[in-house]
Amino acid sequence: MNCSGCSPIYPIEGQGTVYLRPVSPALLEALQTKGRHVDYSEKMLWFHFSDVQELQDRMEEIIEMEKLLAISLAVQLKFANDPLTDDLEKEWISLSMQHARIKYADIVSTILERQFTSYMQPIVDASECIIGYEFLLRPAEHGRAFSSYELFEVARETGLHSFLDRTARIKAIETSAKYLPRGVKRFVNFLPSSIYNPEYCLTHTFEAIERLSLDPKDFVFEVVETEQIQQLSTLQHIFEVYRSRGMSVALDDVGAGFSTIELMNRLEPDFVKIDRSLIDYCDQDEVKQQKIRNIVQLSNRFGGKVLAEGVERMEEFEFCRSVGIELAQGYYFGKPAAQPPDGPYSGPSYRAAR
Repeated sequence: MNCSGCSPIYPIEGQGTVYLRPVSPALLEALQTKGRHVDYSEKMLWFHFSDVQELQDRMEEIIEMEKLLAISLAVQLKFANDPLTDDLEKEWISLSMQHARIKYADIVSTILERQFTSYMQPIVDASECIIGYEFLLRPAEHGRAFSSYELFEVARETGLHSFLDRTARIKAIETSAKYLPRGVKRFVNFLPSSIYNPEYCLTHTFEAIERLSLDPKDFVFEVVETEQIQQLSTLQHIFEVYRSRGMSVALDDVGAGFSTIELMNRLEPDFVKIDRSLIDYCDQDEVKQQKIRNIVQLSNRFGGKVLAEGVERMEEFEFCRSVGIELAQGYYFGKPAAQPPDGPYSGPSYRAAR
């Protein structure tokens, strides 16, 4: 895990110079054999490019050489209009990562220019009163269309997932400050793979909450992870840091993918969100019903509140209530929107619009 993307990263444009390290005599020979002009020193190789297409062609050529020669190269770009500096120590990334930034230049621009916003989806209690909202990443008005999955996958491939994860969290916090009063829960997603050191990587999140004079107790940070969690101790530490600041934590998509019941038992989150695949037509499926009951029973052992995701029918909601599920979320209660449907939140008895 790392916080790559925490330092400034600029869009790929114009002409400039590619720097490569370490110096590989085999790579240098291969490039010269192809008639490429390459300068070099003891520490690095470099060559110039005149436009983005030439840059992409040369990068693809070197990636193939990297594979054939079984070497691992780091790369850095400097553009003709960059400020003059001799510092080449802070911005080295892998060759494949840099190539991805060129390949997905439009999506990278969307990330770097923060062309996204937070939509809010209501979360209700058993009486259908809204007790909070989940904040979901959506394209900014007049911005490039994207799916959240696409955006985060490109962010992973380009080394920008920490930058995207952090800025999306702050956007959610700022949106919540605009529309919600104290006492209303704000469920905000985070990627554990983007946080290698919670005390450092979460500093911006905590500063945003403090800057906006928000109550930490109103925040629930939920794990959203499409990859298997390799270091459970790291995630447990992240939970501890959030909780030490007075915030709650949630485990998303329990019952599907990598969010297993075993993981739930080991992490003991404050909120357990049952995956929509189990909720869909659960009123008609005895296998799903038993799995849901098991999750509820196990959550009760450590005091976790259970939330049913993806509720689209009254029958699903009624079954969930019948087995002791306290909270629910889904299109039945409201779709994600840029703000609450009737304007700013109007109080604890505010009911979901259907």
